[in-house]
Amino acid sequence: MLSKLPQEMADQISVQKQRQAQGLTPLEQNLIGSAEFEAPQEDVLLDAAIALCLEKNVLLKGPTGSGKTKLAEHLSSLFGQPLHAVNCSTDLDAEALLGFKTLTHDKNGAPMIEFVPGPIMKAMTRGHFLYIDEINMAKPETLPLINGVLDHRRAITNPFTGEVVTAAEGFRVIAALNEGYIGTVPLNEALKNRFVSIEVPYLQGDALYRLLIEKSKLKQEKMLRSFVQLSADLLALIQMGQLPDEAGSIRALLDACDLAAYIPPVRAVTRAIADKLTDERERAAVINTAETLF
Repeated sequence: MLSKLPQEMADQISVQKQRQAQGLTPLEQNLIGSAEFEAPQEDVLLDAAIALCLEKNVLLKGPTGSGKTKLAEHLSSLFGQPLHAVNCSTDLDAEALLGFKTLTHDKNGAPMIEFVPGPIMKAMTRGHFLYIDEINMAKPETLPLINGVLDHRRAITNPFTGEVVTAAEGFRVIAALNEGYIGTVPLNEALKNRFVSIEVPYLQGDALYRLLIEKSKLKQEKMLRSFVQLSADLLALIQMGQLPDEAGSIRALLDACDLAAYIPPVRAVTRAIADKLTDERERAAVINTAETLF
């Protein structure tokens, strides 16, 4: 991967990795992701890495199970940077993002108030990567708290301490979203304009086969090829509006392959993919597609 980057960027990453490795605690080392993302298109990984080298925030867009989190972890591994994660929901508040105050005691046993930093503060102060998953699940009034973190200022005033925190060198932000899902809200323009957007499509063809043969418990080549075709057929139904995006999840397909190592493949597809759908016609469409292949 480094060989495909402009030389100055490859050198920049190498220097950052060497510098970063010297100061990491064992816990921080465990936060570095693994390089296991299979890119559906080579430019997906390359463009994300270039954007991060240019100190841009990266927004990963794509359907559920397309590998957005795996891509974030792969970038963490590529840069040698711990990845601090925020999982957004409608309950997300300032404390979950920034941290909270708690009552503790000093070395003499006297009570004291201590601020416990959250993922954003940890990533900023240590110059690590921040991953905001399902960013469009957060309430619209919550995310403006971090606008200053995402623009040229790279700073935030901690509302719990009054301290102005400026990000250390190396700090980067990666966010991910699934568009159009229940519970999501459109990102406002001010927030979207703070990101470079990269589409992460589902893996297909030979690349999907390599992933399945490497990651699944199923090792029968003919059946794995049938699962690759199943994925293509389900994506065609999704594009025609007959199935929801989650029916094409690569994560669910891997589950089906694992089950198919021990139970009949149609039953595996039913358990891993079809039974997750709420509409009876959609479940039937998935099962019928599997029955034509197995």
